[in-house]
This record gives sequence, structure tokens and C-alpha cells, in this order.
Amino acid sequence: MKKLNYRLVIFLLATLFGIAFTIPSFIGKQPRVNLGLDLQGGMYLVLGVKTDEAIKNQIKTIASTIKYISQKKELFIDNLKIHGDKITFELIDKDDMKKMDEELKNIKGIKVQKQVKNGSVYYTITLTPQEIQRTKENAVKIAVQTIRSRLDAFGLAEPSVTRQGKDKIVVELPGIKTQKEKENVKKLISTAAHLELYLVDEEHRATTPAEAKKYGDILLPDKNNPKRMWLLKTPPVLDGSMITDATVGFTQKTNQPAIFFTLNSQGAQIFGDITGKNVGKRLAIVVDNKVYSAPTIQERIGGGSGQITVGSPEEAHVLAIALRSGSLPAPVVLLEQRSVGASLGADSIRQSMIALISGFVIVVIFMAWYYGLAGIIADIALVTNLFLIIAIMAIFGATLTLPGMAGIVLTVGMAVDANVIINERIRELIRAGKPIKAAIEGGYKNAMSAILDANITTLIAAIALFAYGTGTIKGFAITMAIGILASMLTAILGTHGIWEYLLASGKKITPKHFGMKA
Repeated sequence: MKKLNYRLVIFLLATLFGIAFTIPSFIGKQPRVNLGLDLQGGMYLVLGVKTDEAIKNQIKTIASTIKYISQKKELFIDNLKIHGDKITFELIDKDDMKKMDEELKNIKGIKVQKQVKNGSVYYTITLTPQEIQRTKENAVKIAVQTIRSRLDAFGLAEPSVTRQGKDKIVVELPGIKTQKEKENVKKLISTAAHLELYLVDEEHRATTPAEAKKYGDILLPDKNNPKRMWLLKTPPVLDGSMITDATVGFTQKTNQPAIFFTLNSQGAQIFGDITGKNVGKRLAIVVDNKVYSAPTIQERIGGGSGQITVGSPEEAHVLAIALRSGSLPAPVVLLEQRSVGASLGADSIRQSMIALISGFVIVVIFMAWYYGLAGIIADIALVTNLFLIIAIMAIFGATLTLPGMAGIVLTVGMAVDANVIINERIRELIRAGKPIKAAIEGGYKNAMSAILDANITTLIAAIALFAYGTGTIKGFAITMAIGILASMLTAILGTHGIWEYLLASGKKITPKHFGMKA
């Protein structure tokens, strides 16, 4: 045991670690490396984000805020209406103008214009150019995050969701093959899940959007009966941005599938105030501009919770995930869809494995032939390096893509390169007449700066590729980065530890063991 050194102990532990966490990937157990779209097949989607709709949603949210503030602060307003990208309303008492202005200052990103006329103040609210740009930018960013969250909650392994250009999103879904899976995923992605609560206008009648607009209302279709239109008062009294949770269940009376949602503290307060002031009136629950139900408010509803009845458990499951993950700030449209077949993935794997194995075997044979024992020790480090790459990727649930396999092939060459440098430095010192032990120590010391410089610069390049690259480039960068770090452990620390062990064991080391002639 005294012959063991800390370098060798670390190397042996790393080898055992690599083997232990590599085996599950080959027998289909967890943790294992996930195969990317190009290796196991699946779906490739390009989505477009309708950023202009995000502006409209932002305007509606601001209108709802103004309506709530005016009721809470007892600022009497009339004719609160939305006209495209602007909001207009009348403040009845001009003496309240200063108080209203103070409240409007708390709403960020708006431009306020007002006109005093006949004792009233007429307000026009628009978004500032900076807010419009910010809203559009955030619409795409939030859409990427929301879609990724939905796919993760749906149970898909390693979906790739990346932004492309100003308003496009690329979604790669490995393992999606059946038509039912494809339809469920497309529905999950495209569902905006924009929940809104509207008061039903039961005083007026309207059959066209133009007629509804006269009363400051909108017409929306019933989800189960599209021919039936509901006349709803605008703006909505509440929106889904205040939802904190949504679960699937069944109603007590009819045993229908339903989604039970919970609101945050602000939403709960608004919900309680609205239901308390409108007992006996109907409150429409609207998701993505369709009325799911419009129950009559029997009493004030506290606690910030409600329910949405749906047609089937499958629909409830998809919609609940969408609501939990947050609504899309703007609708997305499918611009392109491609299916990658499993046969293509199998061909890619087979060809990549041929390249990996053949390259590995050639390097192993060359090192053993050219450097003798030193080459065999380098080969042992190379095998451990491969185990470590797979093990680390499996632990972190990384996805192996075709470029990632190319990264592994490249890492094989880079990993052995460090030992080539070390062995050549040792050879130089032996030729200079240094004893074997001193030559080995000197060889590792002299080679260290060159090895560190080469590996650190390559690691920086891999980090840059990961930070700014797309899905497949990220796969290449990940395997490169892991391979570089593993090779520095195995090629520098591991092989050095083996030589120290052999010298401490009394084994006679000669120049022949480094491929040199006596």
C-alpha cells in the first residue's frame, strides 16, 4: 500500500467512477446518455412568434390594471376602451386628475396624453417605442422558456428549444415517432394558454364585432359550441399571469374532467373583489379567446382558486401543463416540420461508431508500437478518458448528437497528444544523460506548460461554441469540454501516477520502455 501514490489513487478512483456510470448507458438503465434527434430520430419544428400580438396582450393587461386601480382607489372613470394599440378612458372628476396621474406613473413603459374638457379628463394611453421593442423581445425569450418548460413537464427527454433570428424558435424533439405523440406535442407547444376572466354583458345584445365595440365589448365563441357567441365586457378582470398552479381533477357534481387553478396573492385579491361586487352576474372563463364556461357568481370567492371544465382528461392534462408553465405572451405558428427517421439515426450511429472505434484502435496500436510501455500506459489513460466522458454526460443527462460523437473522436487524438509531448520530453532528457527517474519527473514538468496552454485555449473555444452555438454545435462543444478536462486528469495525473508506482515497486525502467533503442 505504501507504493501507492495520490496520483495513482485518484486515477484508479476516476477509472472506477467512469466504468460504474458508463455501464447503465449500454444496458438501458439510468443514468444514461440521451441520444439526440440526429441519432434516434424524432421531430424538428420551426416556429414563428407573432410578436405584434404580444403588444395587444400588453395593452389589455394595462387596461385591466387601470380598471382595477380606478375601482380600488375610487377614481370614477367611464368609457374605458381599447383601440388597437392604445387605451382611452374618461376621468369623470377633473379634481382626481393628480391622483390618477400618480397611479399611472407606477405603470412602466406607457405614454400618457390627456385633455381636459367639460369638467372631465380624457386620457389616451400608449406604449413607448422602447416598451414596444422590449415587449417584442421578451415575447420571443419567454416563448422559448415557456415551450421548454412545457416539454420538460410533458416528460420528454432532452428537448432542444433554441431561438433563431428575431422571431423564430427551433424545437428538436428526439424520440417522438408516432402520429399521436406528434399531435400532442404540437398542441402543447402551440397552445397559448392565455387565461382571462371576463364579466358577461347581459344588458346588451350584439351579433357582430362592430356592434359589440359600440358597448366597449367583444364577442368570443363558446369552446364547445362555436356557433354560440358570448358578449363580454372589456377589459378582462383578470389574466393568467397570476396563476401559480394548475392541476387536473374532476368536478364533484358532474364528474367532468376539470383543471383546478390557484392564483397568487394579487390575483386572489382581485378575484375576491370582482366576485364580491358582481354576485348574481356571470363570469366567463376564457382560454385562448374561447369561452370554456360562464358560471353565475353565487357569492364572493376567496382563497384565489377556480376551475375550468374541459372535454377529456387528455385535453385537461395538456392545458394544465400549459397553464402551469405560463401562457405564451404571443401566439406561435408552425413554419416548418420535419421528421427524422430512426433508420437515419441508426446509420449515423453505425458510421460514427466505425469512425470512433477505428480511430481509437489505430491510435492505441501506434502508441504501443512507437513508445512501448509508455505507449501502453498512455492507452490505459485513453480508455479511462472515454469512460469519463460517457459517465459525466450520463450523470448530467447530456444529449449525445452526431457532432458530439465527432467531438469524442477528436478528443481521442487530443487526449493522446498530451502523452506524446510528455514522452518526447522524457526522451530528450534521457538522451541528455539524465537518470530515468529524473527524466520522468523532468519530462512531466517541462511538458506541463505546453499541455496547459493547448488545452486551456481549446477549452475556451469549446465554451464559446456552447454559449453561442445552436443545438448540434452545443453537443460538439459539450463532448469537447468534458474530453479536455478528462484528458488532463488521465494523461497528466494518471500516467504520472503509474510511473511513480512502477518506480516505487522496484521495476527496472530502461530507455526501451519509451520506445528508444538501448
